[in-house]
Amino acid sequence: MPDLIHSHSQWGPADQIGAANLLTVEKRLAALGSIRSGRVYDVSYDVYMGAPFMAPNQTPFLMSIFGSWRDTIKRRRKLGATNDAGTNLERIEMTAHVGTHIDALGHFSKGDMLYNGTPAADVVTDWGLDRLGIEHAPPMITRGILFDVAGMTGGAHMLPGQAVTPDHLKRAADSGGFSVEPGDIALIRTGWGRYFGTDNARYLEGEPGLDVPAAKWLIDQGITAIGADNMAVEVLPNPTKGVLMPVHQYSLAECGVYLIENLALEELAADRVYTACFILLATKIRGATGAPVRPVAIV
Repeated sequence: MPDLIHSHSQWGPADQIGAANLLTVEKRLAALGSIRSGRVYDVSYDVYMGAPFMAPNQTPFLMSIFGSWRDTIKRRRKLGATNDAGTNLERIEMTAHVGTHIDALGHFSKGDMLYNGTPAADVVTDWGLDRLGIEHAPPMITRGILFDVAGMTGGAHMLPGQAVTPDHLKRAADSGGFSVEPGDIALIRTGWGRYFGTDNARYLEGEPGLDVPAAKWLIDQGITAIGADNMAVEVLPNPTKGVLMPVHQYSLAECGVYLIENLALEELAADRVYTACFILLATKIRGATGAPVRPVAIV
């Protein structure tokens, strides 16, 4: 059994929301009070058939019309209805990790342990998570801070396998004129999001992103969640040979910090919006390891 750091264990052995404990009433009111123009930036992508997914753990999004207007009108006519009320209903098959989504704290383990010293064998069932599912993630209304790392590197985007470092983050924060505060949500722009839905093969071949030192720098300052314009938040492949997905392990399993993936950050960066009221509500799918989301930044 590996030793876990559990940097947020101060919230007690029953805790299931991790760094969301930092989303205080005061933090929420400050974020809402920062809104001046009322402009809304939608920082999500569509969920659709053909959206990129990481095989083999992820499967493609599939949707079909399960009941169409033609069928439902026929059924209702047989029941005596005369007004031909047609209904269109879909059937969807998907993982919770398609399109723009948030990872639940139970999404990743370090060995056989989940967040807060929870044995995976005790809570991971064939029908979902008995603890640490996405239904426990509270509504997130706080300050979002944009680290425009791509804007610091001089190119359109960083490269696959190129790690975002603490120095990148510090310089991006200085350029954006902000410092990290407890309860903030970090938004990391690498520029890689330009390939989501336009060149999925390239989008999935690897990505620039955080390595553990950069994640630790953010988490040490009290970040609630880390989001990025890529598939996994973290750098792929990892620069350390033989190490896979360490940022997921560190953020989710050890620290209780949420990860938000496939964010659309180009418009924020183009308008130089570095701080904003950030709102994210995860659908309460009981026992799910994540959920598609439609986060917005409001200025």
